[in-house]
Amino acid sequence: MVVIIAGAGIAGTALALPLHEAGIQVTVREAHPESSADAGAFLTLAENGMRALTQLGADGPVTAASAPLLRMRVSSADGTQLATAPLGEPGGPGYRYLTRARLCAVLQHEVQARGIEIRRGERLVGFEPDPCGVTAVFADGSRARGDVLVGADGLRSTVRGLLDPAAAPPRYVGQRVFYGYSPDPAIAGEPGTLQFVRGAAAFGYIVTRQAGTWWFARVTAEELGRDRIAAGPTDGWKDQLTALLRDDPGLLAIVRGTERVLVTDAYDLANVRTWHRDRTIVIGDAAHAASPATGQGASMALEDAVALAGALRDEADPAAAFAVYEELRRERVEANTAASASMSART
Repeated sequence: MVVIIAGAGIAGTALALPLHEAGIQVTVREAHPESSADAGAFLTLAENGMRALTQLGADGPVTAASAPLLRMRVSSADGTQLATAPLGEPGGPGYRYLTRARLCAVLQHEVQARGIEIRRGERLVGFEPDPCGVTAVFADGSRARGDVLVGADGLRSTVRGLLDPAAAPPRYVGQRVFYGYSPDPAIAGEPGTLQFVRGAAAFGYIVTRQAGTWWFARVTAEELGRDRIAAGPTDGWKDQLTALLRDDPGLLAIVRGTERVLVTDAYDLANVRTWHRDRTIVIGDAAHAASPATGQGASMALEDAVALAGALRDEADPAAAFAVYEELRRERVEANTAASASMSART
């Protein structure tokens, strides 16, 4: 079997690993000439994500590139502690955190170290199925033929749109997400703790052992849109957020100590009708993006990779493999999307 994966993000690179291990020929085609993951955004890997990495044989490198997240503390805007809870089960793999860019880099390195090709600068624009396979068509006019095409091309997936031209677009969940890194060593906090503050913004931060702080703030506001985000000066984003946090000196110090404040709109993608057709399927954010509230995006993508690789390994017919995969995954990922939307609406 030959599998073409469109997208070298988390889902695409993770999928390549077990397919290769199962003896399936796989290539990864990435639209961007270089990595486009933003180093200013951090993410958490929950225990289900770490278990998936173990099944992929990539838990060691990701653990080495990340740091443990041991507990979560929630407080109100006036500093009153509302809750403290450990993260992870006794004896489990625990939670980790790292930047999205770092996770992608580690997975891409693992892919290439195992002899799997990543071809960059190849933007998929179409596919042509036939009874025996599928041909992927790229913007530069090149073509690649395989038995299966996997769209792991993210929230604004080209493959999803080709599978179902009437598919609903991503839905804005009513929040902007500001984020960044402050190197200020004077910020108070216990390493390994996700501090979550409920106030004018839903603000979360992690003080690292390297004396810096990763943080995010979810703010209820109108949708900015990609053009405004691309055009907006970073100082303007910082000014917007500091004005909102003016009554909280601790959070103000974190934001003011950040050289580059970034912002994005929060979207989800719920109840996508068509995940697969003929010999083509979408996974990860291309099929089921959740808003960031549950912190499960990366972990769900890793679970997708394990499930689809197993189905393709065990089923000779791609259509049967796709059906098995959808049966395994749809209910779970849609429940996460709904839970995350509900949490976003409350904060």
